[in-house]
Amino acid sequence: MVKFRVVEEVGVIKSIKGPTAVVCIPKKSACEGCSLKICRPDDQYMEIEAVNSAAAHVGQKVRVVMKPYSYLKSSGIVYGIPALALLIGAVLGKEVFSHYLQTFAPDTVSAIFAFGAFAASFFLIRLWSAGVTGKGNIKPVIEEILEE
Repeated sequence: MVKFRVVEEVGVIKSIKGPTAVVCIPKKSACEGCSLKICRPDDQYMEIEAVNSAAAHVGQKVRVVMKPYSYLKSSGIVYGIPALALLIGAVLGKEVFSHYLQTFAPDTVSAIFAFGAFAASFFLIRLWSAGVTGKGNIKPVIEEILEE
C-alpha cells in the first residue's frame, strides 16, 4: 500500500481575501520541479492562496497543509474529465452525429465533437472550481497560527 505524505509549509500571511489568505512561504529547491502549480513564484518567496480556517491575521506566522487526497482529487478532475470528454465526444461524433451531418466525413465530425467536448470540459471544470474554492476541498488550508 502506497502512503502519501501531507505537505506542510510554514509562512507569513501577506493579505486576507474573504475566507482565504495569501501566504508567503520561503522558496525551496523542490519548488523548481513542483507539479501543483498553485504558487506564484517571487524572488525568495512563493505566494500561495490558502483557506484561512485558523482565522489568522496579516503578519502572523502560520502552518499551511495540503492534504494528499486533495492533490489526487484535483489531479483526477483536471486530467481525467477532459480525457473522458475527448473519448466520449469522438464516439458520439462518429456514431451519432455523423448520420445527421452527412455532408462531412465521419472522421471530421468525430474530431470536431471530440475537441468540442474536450474544450467544454475545461470550461465546466473552471465553473465548478470557482464554486469550491472557499470550501477547502482542493486548496491548501491554514491549520495553525505559530506566532503572533
